[in-house]
Parts: sequence; C-alpha cells; structure tokens
Amino acid sequence: MKLIENSRFRAVRRRAVAVLGAVALLAGFAVSTASVAQAASGTGQITGYQGLCLDDRSASTAEYNPIQVYTCNGTGAQQWTVGSNSTLQVLGMCLDVAAAGTANGTLVDLYTCNGTGAQVWQPQSNGELVNPNSGKCLDDSGYGGSGTQVQIWACADSSNQQWTLPNGSSGGGTGGFVVSQAQFDQMFPNRNSFYTYSGLVTALSSYPSFATTGGTAVEQQEAAAFLANVDHETGGLVYINEIDQSGNYCAAESYGCPAGTYAYYGRGPLQISWNFNYEAAGNALGVDLLDNPNLVSTNAAISWETALWYWFTGTGNGSLTSHQAMVTSAGFGDTIRAINDIECNGGNTAEMQDRVNDYQSFTSILGVSPGGNLTC
Repeated sequence: MKLIENSRFRAVRRRAVAVLGAVALLAGFAVSTASVAQAASGTGQITGYQGLCLDDRSASTAEYNPIQVYTCNGTGAQQWTVGSNSTLQVLGMCLDVAAAGTANGTLVDLYTCNGTGAQVWQPQSNGELVNPNSGKCLDDSGYGGSGTQVQIWACADSSNQQWTLPNGSSGGGTGGFVVSQAQFDQMFPNRNSFYTYSGLVTALSSYPSFATTGGTAVEQQEAAAFLANVDHETGGLVYINEIDQSGNYCAAESYGCPAGTYAYYGRGPLQISWNFNYEAAGNALGVDLLDNPNLVSTNAAISWETALWYWFTGTGNGSLTSHQAMVTSAGFGDTIRAINDIECNGGNTAEMQDRVNDYQSFTSILGVSPGGNLTC
C-alpha cells in the first residue's frame, strides 16, 4: 500500500549556502575521558564542513607542507590512515600542529611522524578532533572553503570542527552513523529546528541494520537515499505537517479513526498518512499513534522512527522495501517506487527527477558513488 498519495503537497526548494556567523570561543576546554569516542581505524577520506576533504596540498611530502580542505577527488593526498597511536597519516607523513603551538589560529601542516603531542588527534562523540597537547580542535579556518589551510581553535561544537574519519564513525556521526552532524547540516541548511540530528540518531537504535549493512559504500548510499527522499517530502526538512490537511485519509478499517476523520494527514520526514499507516507504525514502535497521531509532529525521535518504519516495511506497488533496494543494489529508483510509485513509469517524471537530484547531491557530500538504477 502506498504511503503518499498523488495529491501530496510538494514544496519548491532552492539550495542555498548558509551564511554563518563567527565561531564562538569557549574558554577552558578540557578533554574528558567520557567525551572521547572509540578510536577509528582504516584508510580513506576525512571529510568536514561542506563535504570538503582534508588534503595534503599538491600531494607533497615536504615537512611543513600545508594541510588544507579541498574538493574530494580520491587522490593519494586525501587518503588518510588513522593510526593506533591517534595519529592521522597521509603519504607516510603525519598531521602536525606547527611547532607544537597551542594558540588559536596555529596552522596545521605535514611533518615527519615523531610521536609528539603535536601529532595526536582524539576523536570526540560530536565529531571534533581534539589535539590534547593544546586542548584545541582541528578547525576549518572560519569556514574558509576549498583550498583553505586548517588550524587549531578553541573547541566550539561548530560544524567547521566536525569531521568524519575513514570508517565513517568516530570523529563523525554520533553512534556510528555514516552521516556526520556537519554533513547533515550541509544537506539541510534551512531545516526546521524540530528535525534534530540527535532525534534521528536516537531513532536509529530501533533499526540497527539501517546504514550498517553491506560495507561503507552501501551504508553511505542507503543513508543518502533515505535522506534524499526525506528532503523531497518535506521541502528540505522544513515542513512537519502536510500543508493541505483537508484530505480524508480515513480508510474503512475495523479500528476506524478515533482521532478524527481528518486527523491522519501527512506528518514527519516521510509524511506518513492514512489511519492504517498510523496504526501499523504505532504497533511496530510500541506507541499509540492511531489515537495520538500528533506524536509524529511533536516528538522528534518518534517522527524519525515512523520514517524508518516505512523505509523497512513499505513497498508501494513494487516488491522491495527501500532498505532492500539499497542493500541489494537494486538501486535508488526502487526507493521511489516504494515511497510514491505514482511518480514512476512516466507518472510524474519531474518529481521523480527531483528525488534523484537530491540523492546525487547527498552522495556527493558523503563522497560515495550513487550507483546505478537511479530512476523508476
């Protein structure tokens, strides 16, 4: 059964670059053992603000060579290895605070690995990389953009200090989610404050196989596919409730519509509608959504959970759930068929293409190929 009807409101979006203010400085920062995330491992890109990659400028191995943020390109200059001694290594050299400095604005460069405190970087659960020697964080200098040399700065829990390490977990998303807070903010620069990143991460505990199946690339693709459909349904995470609430989404079921005939309009990240969807989602999540549909628009974690519930259960007129489509390489097109099959087979090509565009944008932010079979 379909989640979304053809009459569903579609918002027109225009992507914009958020204008960000100056970073607020927090004095007296200290690293506590409780805030340190488990050390990551592996080799790959380190991504930060605006999806830019940590980059060894010109792929040089010279000491003091600048380390910058740069458009992700898959070259060796962006292949970082997370060492067991909390170092970050590229081309056999280490990420180093110049002259072991401790002042705000001290530049970060390349240097021969030597085991000193200037080369230690501890990932935090909020995505920060702390240099304990200085007590400061790796910082994309004032949101400087591609080509800007990175520095250390007082930790401020800001998006220009949040990084995703090669394994997509520590130093990036909370709880191992392959999308970091900084990447989430980049995807949804104008989002409603109701749709919190923490609410999404909390909801993930109910669906532990979401974006954790099939290896890093598949995990990133699934996360991007889910969030792309969410972006389309909510106008960029702006709308919580369907704009036109006059529709009668009360199907003839034995349990009826106790909240009212017109109470089951679209809500949440995938705009869940109809009394039978509220009944089924509530049963799955252990929440009475049939009697209390407004929980989907007032509780961020429940709201995200309803979207994940449909991701794992809804097939529309197809044979695959959205989760199955992404982990079996059936492709993004089958997620569209599962969520709103009316758009497929020429039904509404423009709406279908908008979802595809969102997906390609989000996979670019995560630095992963979108794969094939994008349309339906």
